[in-house]
Amino acid sequence: MRAVQFDRFGPPDVLRVNDVPAPRPGPGEVLVEVHAASVDAGETAFRAGRMRRVTRVRFPRGLGSDFAGRVAALGSGVRAWSVGDAVWGLMPHLTFGAIADYVAVPEQRLARAPKNLDLLEAAALPVVGTTAMTALSGKARLQPGERLLVRGATGGVGSVAVQLGKALGAHVTALAAARNLDWITRLGADEAVDYRTTRPEDLDRFDVIVDVVGTDLGAYRKRLARGGRLVALSFDSDRVVSSMLGIALRAAATPRRVKMFSNNPSADRIAELTRAVEAGTIRPVVDTVFPMRDIAAVHQRLEAGGVRGKYVVDLRLP
Repeated sequence: MRAVQFDRFGPPDVLRVNDVPAPRPGPGEVLVEVHAASVDAGETAFRAGRMRRVTRVRFPRGLGSDFAGRVAALGSGVRAWSVGDAVWGLMPHLTFGAIADYVAVPEQRLARAPKNLDLLEAAALPVVGTTAMTALSGKARLQPGERLLVRGATGGVGSVAVQLGKALGAHVTALAAARNLDWITRLGADEAVDYRTTRPEDLDRFDVIVDVVGTDLGAYRKRLARGGRLVALSFDSDRVVSSMLGIALRAAATPRRVKMFSNNPSADRIAELTRAVEAGTIRPVVDTVFPMRDIAAVHQRLEAGGVRGKYVVDLRLP
């Protein structure tokens, strides 16, 4: 089978489509034939080697965290799924390799794919959807009528956080590039502000801030209202260790004000995302669809910035 891998750190052209043995599902695992997988912007830091000091590395390394497809085979003990079921899900926590023809994952990492999406659209949501849900509902406990600021609003997590925040009854302000202001407003933001021309001190105060950028967190923390909560979902990729340490120290010192987490959703959370999509609360935002062979170009575009939602790899394309 085909799988996207890299065997050394470096620029996007280290990515290759390799022929590898197809996995076999072990006890409690499900083999999924992947129809599509999304490309996570955070993985560019892994590929470039900027995370080598904080993660274990074994080459060759796969790429991709979430996927949508159909059940191809069942490991022993699996009763909840049948061959042919349409599913979506995530690789085990901090494990990559979803951009491949087949993946074998624990059955707890799967949920029924939404009936109102095709599998290509569905692939854009498992990681970013569960991340936004955990950030707003689980960590910030966003309430109706509260003021929400989403920083990095047009990316994968940000675009879902805007939709979910609006559905939860918040007044949503989105920070985005000038060319995306109308677009993010149509997606659900009550206000859209150009981040290039707006300083943190120019903003109002907010009950909840979701940050998907990772820089200048101290300045944005000052924009919290009394009782406000900042959920930090990213870090400064130019100074990974110090940025992660700084966020962790803030979260430890003021746990009611600053919150962080590494997304590791339960089966119930993934199923909750299915229900939210079928109810129309959240919809996928797919910027561009690529064939697997163009994966290096996808990473080049991610590093250039400007993505709206997610880039998706269609494994059925030649």
